[in-house]
Amino acid sequence: MREAISSTARLLLTLRFLATGERYSQLSYGFRISVSAISKIIPETIDAIYSVLSDEFLKVPSNADEWKKIAEDFEKKWNFPFCMGAIDGKHIAIKSKPEYGSFYYNYKGFHSVILMAVVDANYNFIYVNVGSNGRANDAAVFNESLLDEAIKKNLFDFPPDENLPNTDTKYIPATM
Repeated sequence: MREAISSTARLLLTLRFLATGERYSQLSYGFRISVSAISKIIPETIDAIYSVLSDEFLKVPSNADEWKKIAEDFEKKWNFPFCMGAIDGKHIAIKSKPEYGSFYYNYKGFHSVILMAVVDANYNFIYVNVGSNGRANDAAVFNESLLDEAIKKNLFDFPPDENLPNTDTKYIPATM
């Protein structure tokens, strides 16, 4: 029997793939691991990394106090009261299969998937959505996300409304 591929080799292989974007065939020569094994190892390792680290490093706030802390940080650091996250999307270039046609082709002139993320005032990720087709716009990606659904169902336990700073005007969030 052949010796199993070590966890260290799996991690190094995955990190190399993520850092360089090398093809599996190129990685195969450098690590002396078959392409078919690499095609299983990389997704498994990414899933393992996510399942182990996501609770600590990708934590969506779960109560009003945690949301209030984010809002306070935005106000202190960026002078932006009542902000509980900054959201944006990024096109990640891909090589699309011919059978997908223009499904992943974006307005920038290349094929992509969209990474949409929400960060706190210190650039820490609090929500990530990856995989929407490149031709979708930001609003479409948001409207199809679990984030939009959770906001509509009020699953986040946002803090109660308060007066805007230095006014008697109550802040009323926009409805979705």
